[in-house]
Amino acid sequence: MEIFIRNARKEDATEAVPLIMEAIGDISMQMTGETEETEITKEFVQLFTKTDNRHSYLHTYIAEMEGKVAGVLVFYSAEEAVILDANLEKYLSNKKGSPIKIDSETLPGEWYIDTVVVDPTFRGHGIGTKLLTYAEQLVKNFGGGKLSLNVETEKDSAIRLYNRLGFGTVCPWTIIGQTFHHMVKTVHAD
Repeated sequence: MEIFIRNARKEDATEAVPLIMEAIGDISMQMTGETEETEITKEFVQLFTKTDNRHSYLHTYIAEMEGKVAGVLVFYSAEEAVILDANLEKYLSNKKGSPIKIDSETLPGEWYIDTVVVDPTFRGHGIGTKLLTYAEQLVKNFGGGKLSLNVETEKDSAIRLYNRLGFGTVCPWTIIGQTFHHMVKTVHAD
């Protein structure tokens, strides 16, 4: 079975958004300002189809297998994150009527893997590894640099995968009160 990775399109929202929400868990409430799953999903679909936030289709790549969305990668630079998060903070602050602050997830100068997730139906086919390798290739194409991600401290199998792919833990990180490992890999240009 062939795995094809492509840029996301707006119409991928219905398949991609539930996967992203599964991967980021409670962070989806912070990103949408909602608490009910149906409202979170509805809001996330809107964010996905817009162009000005970290979960936009413009920063998303789709792993396709058998003509279906098998996995999702959300990827951007730390410098883009500052702008994208400022846009989201403004949107959420207007929505809630009080200032909202989005937790930073990356260090300056890094290329950041915000989300990598594989549909449970397609797990075990190496899709996660292919998406991570794809992110690495993007960094190479941009001239190299540091590729980073955050992983929850208790996700041992994910940590082992990231270590196997050359990521090392740099420091602890906190996102909405949860503890993560901030992991980085140096990627050299081709």
